[in-house]
Amino acid sequence: MKVLLTGAAGFVGSHVARELVHQHHEVHAIVRPQSNLWRVADIEPSLHILHGDLIDPTLVLQPSSFDCCIHLAWYVEPGKYLHAPQNKDWVDASLRLARMLQQAGCRRFVGTGTCFEYAPADPPQRESTPTLPSTPYVQSKLELLGALQSTGIELAWLRLFYQYGPGEDSRRLVPVVINSLLRNQEMKLVPGDRIRDYLHIEDVASAACAVADSRLTGAVNIGSGVPVTVREIALKIGEALDRVNLLKVGALPYAASEPMHLLADNTKLREGTGWKPRYPLDEGLRQTIEWWKSR
Repeated sequence: MKVLLTGAAGFVGSHVARELVHQHHEVHAIVRPQSNLWRVADIEPSLHILHGDLIDPTLVLQPSSFDCCIHLAWYVEPGKYLHAPQNKDWVDASLRLARMLQQAGCRRFVGTGTCFEYAPADPPQRESTPTLPSTPYVQSKLELLGALQSTGIELAWLRLFYQYGPGEDSRRLVPVVINSLLRNQEMKLVPGDRIRDYLHIEDVASAACAVADSRLTGAVNIGSGVPVTVREIALKIGEALDRVNLLKVGALPYAASEPMHLLADNTKLREGTGWKPRYPLDEGLRQTIEWWKSR
């Protein structure tokens, strides 16, 4: 399969690139000229790098008959992305990309959504669960989904739940807990009893590639289907490092906007692709801890 991949320099995209290479697909990756490619340094010789900024409305791709595009690029800076004005820019850029590829003969487009698209509901969240544009980020994702559906291109929409693993931004939950404990620093946490769905990044990548190589269309949940709380994740990390005493669970209040339950029903993914995860949570966290130790 000849694949055009965006976001290859990022956390999710780098692992998707690696999975595609390991499956012997031909991977063409659009990256900004100034992008730091450290996450894909090991596979960079196997990638066809295309330099360009998707936000630039004058960007033109040379005509090429890609079998599929996996579009992961977006503005996702932790603490800022949910309300950032850049979300609107990425709607326009993504739609331009899809139309350009469609005109060049690309059959299939795999876009990236989020579990935050779902309206509050009892878990698990299914692809049929109603959606609600609760932030500019979610509103932009749903706007793009509707626009892409109107183009007529064969569309799959990855609804990503929570991810963790090597290469994650150090400001996100799992790396913050690991690195705080490695430095023997106290870690203040929310009460942590809200249900979440965490999936190891290599399993996220294999799921995304499985969807890309399938005939599934519409929204597809990318999650473990296994409920876990933030408290449980922090305690597992603390136990693995023998530093549970540094965890101060309940020292911070919840953010008012956070949903109580986010848990994927991944039936469509499993039955439509035969995908299975490789990493149980305990094993995945241990591997992630070792990666951070090595840094």
